[in-house]
Amino acid sequence: MQNQRKIRVLIAKPGLDSHDRGAKIIARALRDAGMEVIYTGLKQTPEQIVETALQEDVDVIGLSILSGAHKTLFPMIMELLKQKGLTDVLVVAGGIIPEEDVPEMKKLGIKEIFGPGTRTDKIVQFVFENVPKRT
Repeated sequence: MQNQRKIRVLIAKPGLDSHDRGAKIIARALRDAGMEVIYTGLKQTPEQIVETALQEDVDVIGLSILSGAHKTLFPMIMELLKQKGLTDVLVVAGGIIPEEDVPEMKKLGIKEIFGPGTRTDKIVQFVFENVPKRT
């Protein structure tokens, strides 16, 4: 297993949200589980997030949002991922996303939504079990 490629994860903060404590906690948990984690920092545009995902050849994108702009930003990100041919990337999201919006977000292709209080081990397990296998 030494030659096996580590899972590469991009943690992204789209929009004008200025709170990133949760994103940093998730980034650390994924890193501690043996994954390579790239954190975009605050206030990223959908274009910046997708370009970083492309340049870093990530397996997973974790979107963290608290601003309520998920219904605007997430569709843009998912469309840009399709345009760039990144349809094999696992996309998950977390933050403040109302339960009634979850089905719509999943229809976009976001595989799971993790709300406040989700245990980090649950997120790590989900990533390990759902990340697309690459050769």
